[in-house]
Amino acid sequence: MADPDSFAAGAAFVDGGFVPIGRAAVSVLDWGFTKSDVTYDVVHVWRGSFFRLDDHLARFARSMAALHMSIPYGVDEQAGILAECVRRAGLRDSYMAMVTTRGVPLPGMPRRPSLMSNRYIAYAIPWIDVIPVDVQERGAHLIVAKTPRIASESVDPTVKNYHWGDLVQAMFEAEAAGADNAVLLDADGYVTEGPGFNVFAVRDGSVVTPDRGALEGVTRQTVIDICGELGLPVRIAPMTRDDLLAADEIFTSTTAGGVMPAARIDGRILQNDRPGPVSRRIRETYWRWHEEGRHLTPVADLAWTPARAS
Repeated sequence: MADPDSFAAGAAFVDGGFVPIGRAAVSVLDWGFTKSDVTYDVVHVWRGSFFRLDDHLARFARSMAALHMSIPYGVDEQAGILAECVRRAGLRDSYMAMVTTRGVPLPGMPRRPSLMSNRYIAYAIPWIDVIPVDVQERGAHLIVAKTPRIASESVDPTVKNYHWGDLVQAMFEAEAAGADNAVLLDADGYVTEGPGFNVFAVRDGSVVTPDRGALEGVTRQTVIDICGELGLPVRIAPMTRDDLLAADEIFTSTTAGGVMPAARIDGRILQNDRPGPVSRRIRETYWRWHEEGRHLTPVADLAWTPARAS
């Protein structure tokens, strides 16, 4: 059993101080827990550097603004907190999360979220791959879930959130089908995203990703940038299940794993049951950009000053 007082499993910033991940906690009365009234973002640390940290912090700020949340830390202060979590955990490769919950209502407080004090938490744990590396190498086996994606009119998918009821059910569907993961459609039959990842299809050398029902992923944007550099046509456009089944290649993207090719969709075999050439090229370029230092911010360059928490 892991020692809850050890930083070896990860480090967290809670209530203005740093604690081992085993000691990080949220009140059972916090609306983030009781009502999924929370937003978050995730940035990865690769070989001691954050990848596209500024983009993640900017999206986190937009998400908080959309949910009428605020925290007492500016962008530079947040960056210092994240870096200190990584340092305390002693991680070179890390899954780094920042979270803001609605908070705990005070006794007798009117049931008005605008009156509540929001709570900020950050934590660093060892690297996570949404789709395991060995599965990425052979190409993931995906299904199109029967469970529809939560309507965007109800829960804005561009605001990163914990409303995962539909995504979790889709994961159960994938498991029951013997697949690795799932892609969800909206109520009108258009492709949205998967549990924690964006979706791309390749047809006749062109790359397309859905225009609705999905998080505007930072890795998704990186893929779009890579396509521009490689001279690959790329579009953000409507996509149906039939479009997926007709694709030459399919791949997914996420901070927690990067560019992850698929080899099957609803039992249909793609590219001789292996990742396709366009998917491989984009994946290789994604990691080459890391090797070249593009969009990297070294953890060592970010200072945490305790006085900033006051």
